[in-house]
Amino acid sequence: MTKYTVGERVGPLVNAKQQARVRGYIEKGVEEGARIVAGGPEAPLDTGYYVAPTVFADVTPDMTVAQEEIFGPVVCILKYADEDEALRIANGTVYGLAGAVWAADDAEAVAFARRMDTGQVDINGGRFNPLAPFGGYKQSGVGRELGPHGLSEYLQTKSLQF
Repeated sequence: MTKYTVGERVGPLVNAKQQARVRGYIEKGVEEGARIVAGGPEAPLDTGYYVAPTVFADVTPDMTVAQEEIFGPVVCILKYADEDEALRIANGTVYGLAGAVWAADDAEAVAFARRMDTGQVDINGGRFNPLAPFGGYKQSGVGRELGPHGLSEYLQTKSLQF
């Protein structure tokens, strides 16, 4: 694996407000007992709105970093005992923009993905498809973007009756 630094492969956030917001989530994770195994809240560069890619371990489903959409380079690792518990964790938030499933068997991964309350599920590292609709479930957005579903958001259907 090639080592790289922030700025080469991980770009900045959109503005100072979002940078402060993401760094605040990282600090909140630590306050609530999550353990940083990579990254952290310190600014990795002197200029730009960068946040170091951060990985949390020892995260529980009730922690803020596991419950809210951070929209920054932060990953939380949660333990689960079985597939049913993993699904409860995945669906146990008010959000559902995107998720990911990794499994040795594609059919098992698809079956699990179909049970997730998310608008997009990447399976075994699936790439983003700009032709597919994009949008979330629950409190993760309204409507769809991209693909035919995204276009239909701008159309009105009219029925002519004879």
